[in-house]
Amino acid sequence: MAQTPDVDMVDTADDYIHVRFRDPDRYAEIRTPDWADQPAQSVSEGSQVRTGRVDSTDDWEITSVLIEKHVGEEKAREQAREIVEKIES
Repeated sequence: MAQTPDVDMVDTADDYIHVRFRDPDRYAEIRTPDWADQPAQSVSEGSQVRTGRVDSTDDWEITSVLIEKHVGEEKAREQAREIVEKIES
């Protein structure tokens, strides 16, 4: 089983807390895939997962998780890690 990446940054803006796990600059493309909605929302309603395609490959990784702002930053960190663990396990 892969190890869940550490939280790189947490930023609150607009309606979401953006919990970043990997630097977005390493990706050729970033998407918010529909397939990630179910596992993400089973942990935190309204959350979204962003994935990135690693430069020069066909490999995709979770770059960040967006959690609704009302949750608070500490809880958002916990929920984002749980979502990543659920998807990457």
